[in-house]
Amino acid sequence: MALLNAVFNTMADDIRSVMARDPAAKSPLEVILCYPGLHAVWLHRLNHSLWRAGFYVAARFLSQIARFFTGTEIHPGASIGKRLFIDHGMGVVIGETTQIGDDVTIYQNATLGGTGKDDGKRHPTVEDRVVIGAGAKILGNVRIGHDSQVGASSVVLKDVPAYATVVGVPAKIVYIEGKRVGRVSGLEEALSQKVSALADDISSLQESVCLLKE
Repeated sequence: MALLNAVFNTMADDIRSVMARDPAAKSPLEVILCYPGLHAVWLHRLNHSLWRAGFYVAARFLSQIARFFTGTEIHPGASIGKRLFIDHGMGVVIGETTQIGDDVTIYQNATLGGTGKDDGKRHPTVEDRVVIGAGAKILGNVRIGHDSQVGASSVVLKDVPAYATVVGVPAKIVYIEGKRVGRVSGLEEALSQKVSALADDISSLQESVCLLKE
């Protein structure tokens, strides 16, 4: 009974978090029924428990089912903290050795992946209250410091300090604690905007395909 109460309390906490962070959320019932990113997180918790218990094939199989229904791929080995909010969800990929802290927000088409060159810990560590923009790619065993922001369509290949804002391809620090510290060229900014628009188009197409499958 205590375990069941803990599960329900965690789910209620997730719902309140979505309501607080998404102005489009009109009611808890809407969040429960219509937020695939939230469904992906809930299913991941089950899959992660199976993974830790050694049921690797079952965990992977169920994670693929979750991917089919939510459009979000989270490896069951990934470690996720409290109140992760995956907005829209389509195209989000989270790798096996990823570690995510509390109150993190991830937008559509973001990738927390590897470079293909590392062994062991080969995916990012994302600290508390980080915001990862649409289409952003964070690759390799890098650390994203707490309270930082990764701009849409940015490609992060190096550690990001706390309270920083990074944008561009590859990502550069432009703000730390609200103070401007760098510049992004006009070409880089234009490219980032174009890639972001393309990511949105791909997300819309993916959602349309899912509707057709239904």
